[in-house]
Amino acid sequence: MSLSSAARTRIAAAACTATAMIAGTIATNPDSAWYRRLKKPSWEPPGWAFPVVWTPLYTAIGYAGGQALVSEDDPARRRALAISFGANLVLNAGFCVAFFRGRSVGGGLATQGVLNVLNADLIRRAWAADPKAGAALVPYAAWTVFASTLNAAILKLNR
Repeated sequence: MSLSSAARTRIAAAACTATAMIAGTIATNPDSAWYRRLKKPSWEPPGWAFPVVWTPLYTAIGYAGGQALVSEDDPARRRALAISFGANLVLNAGFCVAFFRGRSVGGGLATQGVLNVLNADLIRRAWAADPKAGAALVPYAAWTVFASTLNAAILKLNR
């Protein structure tokens, strides 16, 4: 029995999301001496909160990407949506590489700035294809804005 085109699209979206998650996880090291030495604001969430938050966010990203791609009937808009989704995942993992592996608070903030713009674009495109898919991405965008605010505070404290 072969998989339908919709099933293949959903599986591909989930696989791409999982790849970004794994790449970001591998690049992240909050236990490094470099990260521990950074001054952080008092409102930084505890370390255990990050995987608790990111697990459902990645689930929502994978669902929303697959659902929106399946729902978009126009080939040109579907292609643009796929590019937006892919670029978003690359920048999502890219933050971890820039911040933790590159040990660059400023590079992390710059990456997050672009990611916030890509989030708005992805939500707009996903919402047009399927409003539930677009809505599923809103908590991810909100968390990314929060993370950008945290990153900016860390940059300010460590000039």
